[in-house]
Amino acid sequence: MPYKEKQIEKRYYTIGEVADDLGVATSLIRFWETEFDIISPKKNRKGNRQFTIDDIKKIKLIYHLVKVKGYTLHGARDFIKSDVSAATDKIEMIESLKGIRQFLSQLKDGLQKN
Repeated sequence: MPYKEKQIEKRYYTIGEVADDLGVATSLIRFWETEFDIISPKKNRKGNRQFTIDDIKKIKLIYHLVKVKGYTLHGARDFIKSDVSAATDKIEMIESLKGIRQFLSQLKDGLQKN
């Protein structure tokens, strides 16, 4: 049985990494942190924010509601308060479907070249 490497996953991400992943400014994430109580990253001794995967999922939910769906901050807050777990599940499903769509497009392009 061949040795299979275990994927190493980071525990904490910087605000810069999170901002780059979403394509937004770090100031927007800091602003959302003040506006949405579901975002509460840990801070190290220097005061730098340390985001977990769970924090990033919540930020992606806010991003989707505000930037993609066009919710106001108040509307997004109300939506999240109604059922944050259902909203997060919906966003994860959308992200998964986008990944499948991208894979299928690449597969289609590969088949057309042959």
